Amino acid sequence: MAINPQQRDRIASGKGFIAALDQSGGSTPKALKLYGVDESAYSNEQEMFDQVHAMRTRIVTSPAFSGERVLGAILFERTMDEDFAGKNAVAYLWEDKGVVPFLKIDKGLADEADGVQLMKPIPGLADLLARAKTRGVFGTKERSVIKANNAQGIAAVLDQQFELGQQVLDAGLVPIIEPEVDIKSVDKQAIEVALKQGLLARLDKIDPATPVMLKLTLPEVDGYFQELVDHPAVLKVVALSGGYSRDEANARLARNPGVIASFSRALTEGLSAQQDDAAYNQALDASIESIYQASIA
Repeated sequence: MAINPQQRDRIASGKGFIAALDQSGGSTPKALKLYGVDESAYSNEQEMFDQVHAMRTRIVTSPAFSGERVLGAILFERTMDEDFAGKNAVAYLWEDKGVVPFLKIDKGLADEADGVQLMKPIPGLADLLARAKTRGVFGTKERSVIKANNAQGIAAVLDQQFELGQQVLDAGLVPIIEPEVDIKSVDKQAIEVALKQGLLARLDKIDPATPVMLKLTLPEVDGYFQELVDHPAVLKVVALSGGYSRDEANARLARNPGVIASFSRALTEGLSAQQDDAAYNQALDASIESIYQASIA
């Protein structure tokens, strides 16, 4: 099952960043609140999902959001089967906007052990990957979190990530491997040393003909992930905002050549459901432009 070569080229050599529109579970109420939608606006999960889908729809249908600056977008699973502007979300992104579609496939985080949070089991994974492939999704995203410099925990995160990544590759999709490092960790820089070593060791076993992507927390040492950016088995290294403000995330990103943004909360910072279309589109345009400039710096 070959991947779409046009989409692969776009991610490999296009200019821009990847929008993370995959808020789910516990992060959804917080995302909605920042967007000006209080919990009183919905009374159950379906109504909450309708509110967040309206938020995502307004973002992707805005004239500010297009393939000129946005290379890809990561969708929540339910969004993959929903519509944007009367057209399936995946098809709309690629055919109408020129934006490469990705899918978040993890089901959230397990409880912390050995200083890390592994991914919860993903029931029905094979079916989900097959559906994504049929829909026209290019790749997947799967997140775990590292909170302490614990060799056993870091190895467990990477083993789980690469095992899942191989399943994604076997399904004809490109995995975004995301071992997030908690920006509040007192060991952040030491974790990044161990993480890079572990990533390089596992990447050396990946066939460069079927590369993976990496989504990483912006490092304490500028340019520290350059070996990962240059690795033949890596299609692209993207960065999460991880709790940094947009200005801070952009400043850090600009100091890491070859790494592009894959921001979620930093992308939507300053957007509000209460803004009229002119104010909303102007705010989104400014956000996209700042993240685009940091990504191509």
